[in-house]
Amino acid sequence: ERFLIRRKMAASDNRRRVKLYLLDEKKIWDDRGTGHVSSAYVEKLKGMSLLVRSETDGTILLESRIRPDTAYQKQQETLIVWSEADQYDLALSFQEKDGCDEIWEKICTVQGKDPSLDVTQDCIEESEEDRYEEFPDAAPPIEMPPCELSKLDEIAELFRSVLSTPIRKEKLFLALEAEGYIKKLLDLFHMCEDLENIDGLHNLYEIFKSIFLLNKTELFEILFADDTIFDVVGVLEYDPALKTPAHHREYLQKTVRFKEVIPISNRDLLNKIHQTYRVQYIQDVILPTPSVFEENMLSTLTSFVFFNKVEIVGMIQEDEKFLPSLFAQLMDDETDDGHRRDLVLFLKEFCTFSQTLQPQNRESFFKKLSSLGALSAIEVILALDDPKMKPAAIDIFSYIVEFSPSMVREFILKEGQNKDDDDLLINLVIEQMINDTDPELGGAVQLMGIVKLLIDPENMMATANKTEKSEFLGFFYKRSMHVLTAPLFANTVDSKPSKDDFQTAQLQSLILELLTFCVEYHAYHIKNYIISKDLLRRVLVLLKSGHAFVALGALRFMRKIIGLKEEFYNRYIVNGCLFQPVVEAFRQNGNRYNLLNSAMIELFEFIKTEDVKSLCTHIIEHHIKDLESVTYVNTFNALKVRYDQQQDRINGMPTFNKKNQLWIDSRTLEEEEERWFDQEDEVDDGETLVPMNDVLKSKLDSDFDQINRFMENRKAKDQSISRESPPRLLNKASININIKSGLTTNSPVNSPGHSPGSPGSPGSPPSPGSPLMGVPCPTPNSSPQTPSSSPSQDPSVISNKRLGLIGLVDYPDEDSDEEEEEEIPNAKRPRLST
Repeated sequence: ERFLIRRKMAASDNRRRVKLYLLDEKKIWDDRGTGHVSSAYVEKLKGMSLLVRSETDGTILLESRIRPDTAYQKQQETLIVWSEADQYDLALSFQEKDGCDEIWEKICTVQGKDPSLDVTQDCIEESEEDRYEEFPDAAPPIEMPPCELSKLDEIAELFRSVLSTPIRKEKLFLALEAEGYIKKLLDLFHMCEDLENIDGLHNLYEIFKSIFLLNKTELFEILFADDTIFDVVGVLEYDPALKTPAHHREYLQKTVRFKEVIPISNRDLLNKIHQTYRVQYIQDVILPTPSVFEENMLSTLTSFVFFNKVEIVGMIQEDEKFLPSLFAQLMDDETDDGHRRDLVLFLKEFCTFSQTLQPQNRESFFKKLSSLGALSAIEVILALDDPKMKPAAIDIFSYIVEFSPSMVREFILKEGQNKDDDDLLINLVIEQMINDTDPELGGAVQLMGIVKLLIDPENMMATANKTEKSEFLGFFYKRSMHVLTAPLFANTVDSKPSKDDFQTAQLQSLILELLTFCVEYHAYHIKNYIISKDLLRRVLVLLKSGHAFVALGALRFMRKIIGLKEEFYNRYIVNGCLFQPVVEAFRQNGNRYNLLNSAMIELFEFIKTEDVKSLCTHIIEHHIKDLESVTYVNTFNALKVRYDQQQDRINGMPTFNKKNQLWIDSRTLEEEEERWFDQEDEVDDGETLVPMNDVLKSKLDSDFDQINRFMENRKAKDQSISRESPPRLLNKASININIKSGLTTNSPVNSPGHSPGSPGSPGSPPSPGSPLMGVPCPTPNSSPQTPSSSPSQDPSVISNKRLGLIGLVDYPDEDSDEEEEEEIPNAKRPRLST
């Protein structure tokens, strides 16, 4: 069904082809689409309605019932404007006048109005008199006083009295339009000015200000006609609040000059340009500021200017010779600088007008500019040394980038195939940013925003054939990144910035902001660039800048890197000792409580909170002496505690187990772990263990005392035997037992490093993590250390055993120690039930 509708619409003429506009919250007309309008009875709306179907897919853009009390206005012969239930304003802009007249007649037929009028009625507000609330047409017409000098006071009072009543405003509008009253008032103005009748001129000012407040397009068309607009401007010169009259006519007629940079053959276009400029001057300069009036009091005047701009852009685009001629002259080497400057300023104004277009129309607009060589023209202008053309070119470039950064990126990639780095558009933009002569760097800030848009991966598209992100970023880091960072590298050759004036500091801050953006969004490319150029070291030189915002920018760059929590960056920072300048700056700042102090403490706090082990170790081992005196925050003390805990985990088991670790084998591992956990008050899930009774506690204490005495006697006995004779192998046969363990090498029990006497490792040192490194003491369940081992034994057995094995243990058939072991009380701790 929709397909058939679209075919019927395409086959019909363009009489009913319209654009639908909606006045948004910012009082700007928003284009909601193009379609075909019709009027029909809609069942769900219970009445005749206006329907607009999209010309692209046939969907309904508008479905609005023609209500008897809705005020419709016909403006400029091709516009119908109305308010929808006091919620928002709508407008239909017809392609042809005949189509507008046809729909207008149907609206008037439904409302029972005369189609010859250009307005049906105004909305009736609650404040209206009761007798006219339901039948506004019953209100009597307003009889205008005779247009004479002696009646000016009476006329002015009449205009003031009707502004508060919508019905009387409507009646006044009809009277003004029907009697040609405005032109009669302008004749009185000439008389008063000739007679120097100041009171009469002041009355005329109040009258014409009230005419503007009637907010009627039909009246504006009379006021802004070529033969009346300067008289209207003359009336508005005599503001009673001014001591002497203004000189607006002199400015518009003599001071202002219209520069026709390209000859305009279309007379309607030329008149529309003149009218738009003069009306905008009246709105922005002559009339009082909007705060004096009620909201939306001059909304129709704003709409008048808006639609004029839309028409101007459309007429210029339709001219097949105008824009090609403009760009041809702009790119011609023979064009003198003065004329080229006028061309650029015109193009900037043209792009400004294009902002009134809707996205789909703006897209075609900028594509046409691009096809005509707008970006190439911008390159030419930026290469020139003209202080007026460059800002205009930057504004044009900004409009294009904001609307379609992908189009600009595509252009840059294409020109990169046959141009040197110095001639690339993006490099010219960066150089313009770097060389901005404005002390406040206003242009540089604008250009930084443009560059950020171009390198932002969020607005880059990925297609089946290519990925714009990888392609363009690779190009940017290869061909343009060195241009962006050149001022930073040049200023950080020494241990402190070479130049530290305000303008240089501003530029360094902008570069740091862009680099910080790159760290956040360009993971791979910026990482390689930072490492290969040692960029962070050079950035940290700026911590010694006398401008706090530069130092904070440098610190923010480092904070963004650390915030990624990538060990690749952490190793780079540790190996380069890059915390040294940060600690020095922190020490230099002293006890001052400022933003730099807080930012640095936050950096260290982040490392502590996120438990970045490599950075924590580096800070404590190399910089704690400079930081431990800072006690007004607990950050550095907590870092030291975390470091100590980390070292404890690396170096081995808890201290209470050192005496017992040598005799606990794999078979008692489970009991040993449970014994260690049972000493805690609570387990992980929050359940409390039942405490041991006093009898069991005393029993275990006596058992541990006997074990300790036995171990000391055993150690002394072994030492005396080893001095008398070399060690002997007592067993007749050995059994190799490989016990796989899930324990880490830091386990205090049965680690290979705790069994120095194990076969296969006769002279190997204990594990570096063992707390008993270098103590050659055999375990109770192993044979004494032998002086040699099998020649075929591979030394790598030790490392292999550390990863997956408990150890290789010989169980002798005859051992003189077995009898003594039988006398040792059972060292296992009885399990406690909960």
